[in-house]
Amino acid sequence: MRSVRGAGAALSAPGAAMPNVYSLDGLLVFGLLLVCTCAYLRKVPRLRAWLLSEKRGLWGVGYKAAVIGTRLHVPVAISCVLMAFYVLVVK
Repeated sequence: MRSVRGAGAALSAPGAAMPNVYSLDGLLVFGLLLVCTCAYLRKVPRLRAWLLSEKRGLWGVGYKAAVIGTRLHVPVAISCVLMAFYVLVVK
């Protein structure tokens, strides 16, 4: 029977490298997905009135992301294509 303590000690060795929890490219992908999703939800009339009517607070972030996605749809689309190329090919 193996010791649980012995297995955990190898994982938390002092010289072991810790991976980054947050990365810049992950945050950019999340931001682009948020903007694109909110811009899409703004085009649906029932969801627009239900989700994106508040301009303040937590729901205000969705409203502002929808405005950015609607007004700057060409730069957002180009950014999505470039980020997809980066994630699929470069990374």
